[in-house]
Amino acid sequence: MSRKTDVQPIGASLYVIPVETRVPLKFGTETLTHINCARVCLTVRDINGKTAEGWGETPLSVQWVWPSELSYEERYSAMEEFCHMLTCAWTEYDKNGHPIEIGHSFIEEVLPGLLEELNSKRGKGVEPMPWLAALVCCSAFDIALHDAYGNLHGRYVYETYISDFMNFDLSYYLTPAEESKVSFEGKYPIDFLNMSRPQKLAAWHLVGGKDLLESSELTGTEPDDGYPVLLLDWIERDGLTCLKIKLRGNDKEWDYDRIVKVGKIAIEHGASWLTCDFNCTVTDPAYVTEILDRLVIEEPRIYGMILYVEQPFPYDLEENQIDAHSVSARKPLFMDESAHDWHLIKLGQVVSLGGQE
Repeated sequence: MSRKTDVQPIGASLYVIPVETRVPLKFGTETLTHINCARVCLTVRDINGKTAEGWGETPLSVQWVWPSELSYEERYSAMEEFCHMLTCAWTEYDKNGHPIEIGHSFIEEVLPGLLEELNSKRGKGVEPMPWLAALVCCSAFDIALHDAYGNLHGRYVYETYISDFMNFDLSYYLTPAEESKVSFEGKYPIDFLNMSRPQKLAAWHLVGGKDLLESSELTGTEPDDGYPVLLLDWIERDGLTCLKIKLRGNDKEWDYDRIVKVGKIAIEHGASWLTCDFNCTVTDPAYVTEILDRLVIEEPRIYGMILYVEQPFPYDLEENQIDAHSVSARKPLFMDESAHDWHLIKLGQVVSLGGQE
């Protein structure tokens, strides 16, 4: 099947943009002080020869997509090399269609082989780059593809997620859960989008493990650039109401104290909601439930402010099918790093999340 609105990728360019962080960010077991962003320009052409360019960008978040004891440099080098491989592969990919169709086919038909090729180059016995890292590298190209498609047709790309532009409905991609009455036949992404979108959204401010909370923590070496340093100043400057607390997951007392300190600052300065992010470092649900149960007794208001708990289980759900029902019985759980494929979301719902997402 094809439409006159279909396009084909005909060229891609990659730019690697280095970024130094303003302050260190404690992320799981690692501390981030710099990052490189993959910025992609991708060109598409329709059946009449008309062309358009689109742009996409993503941080190559090594610590997030590839938690490991390998050095940051080794992991980053593999991801950057893979981005260069993707640049060639997208330039040579001769698939025609809507961006959703092209991106889906690329991930199914090309990406696994490219990842296998990269890991083969790295040699036997060397820790392979994971699938999530490959998906993140590819995401910049996919974003650029959608941007180019919207530019070519002079439309917001979200407005093209309809039957007039797409060759397949959602039943081509999605299978309903067993015994479900849901059907995706005749349904398109537009049917699940709120096009009368709100003009404002609540911003979740990330509180890293090394972020300063109180003036007693100042050392005099902090950046003096007109932006806040202390959490309370960020809350007052930006009118924050939601705080995301990065935790260690391997130091129960530190994690508990951190939640309490951030919670008390939130209460004092008018923030309303908290979430706790364990970043895949927890392997025993009891670690989390003991913290939550202690909060109920000692700090019930702070416990009530926690909307959900994020990623309180290992990164790889298939290898670590732990039962986290005891945590989801206390707070809703949020899958992040583990939710990079539909079958993993389903697995997480059954095995780890106790039916909650």
